Amino acid sequence: MSTTTSAATIGVPGASDELAARLTEGLAAVDVRLREVVKHDDPFIAEASNHLVDAGGKRFRPMLTLLASELGEGRNSQVVDAAVGVELTHLASLYHDDVMDEADKRRGVTSANAAYGNSTAILVGDLLFGKASALVAGLGPEAVLIQAETFVRLCTGQIEDDRQAPADADPMEHYLAVLADKTGSLIATAARYGAMFGGASAEVVETMTKYGELVGMVFQLADDVLDVSSDVSGKPAGTDLREGVRTLPVLYALASTDPADDRLKELVSKPLTDPDEHAEALALLRAHPALQQAREHTVAVAAQAKALLDDLGDSDAVQLLRTLPEGVALRSA
Repeated sequence: MSTTTSAATIGVPGASDELAARLTEGLAAVDVRLREVVKHDDPFIAEASNHLVDAGGKRFRPMLTLLASELGEGRNSQVVDAAVGVELTHLASLYHDDVMDEADKRRGVTSANAAYGNSTAILVGDLLFGKASALVAGLGPEAVLIQAETFVRLCTGQIEDDRQAPADADPMEHYLAVLADKTGSLIATAARYGAMFGGASAEVVETMTKYGELVGMVFQLADDVLDVSSDVSGKPAGTDLREGVRTLPVLYALASTDPADDRLKELVSKPLTDPDEHAEALALLRAHPALQQAREHTVAVAAQAKALLDDLGDSDAVQLLRTLPEGVALRSA
């Protein structure tokens, strides 16, 4: 397959010219529909609602919905609405995330909470969740149920993430379950909706749901590795270390039985608000085998996602879906 400028622009290098053109056109239709749905009569609410829409972003979830629809009959108005519903849900969650994280920036611009205050940011997030639900309601009762179940998993994952692993839980199992809920669930729904409303078979819809969840986990695993190894979306490296969040590299480090790692384990067992301790922990973790173990784990999950597609043939869309998990994983390399 040839790589095109348009394919690279939408974040899917490796797409054929024809597929890249369809995805580009589809994303343009999603953007038009997204802005239609977000409109509001009150200028202030309209401005706050459009704050993150205007900031851009990868539009990864709508792109996956469009790509999954290619496994059936392709894009139609329902596929576009489903893609918009998923993206609205994602955007709404970002408004809430920024309040919880006390973020100052999002996508290179002032975060909504910094621009409008926490209360407005939370309420705009709720408003967008409502608009997403209203849009999905037009797709039928099954889509509404999927949306509701996805929302429950998103909230569950966020709650569990903030709480950290209970004393009687396996920390690695807890961490991976949180990722599946917090990030995997919505990307699973993006892929599921695309296959559903594109007219794919029930078997393909099931496969794409599982595939999307694994891709979502790869997405978050790679981000967690990058948080140690480099800057992520403009955030300072080691943000999770500073907050005491035990991500995959930290969990692998904590599992070490080498006495030489005792200092690192002591540091990463707590929030690192002291700049010197934070810098020390970051340097030790970057040099530790745990970082490479985390990368290998991420690539292994990507391989699981790819393997799910073995029975789906060899169309342009399937070929691109096969390359997608590895491409996401290799961001952490």
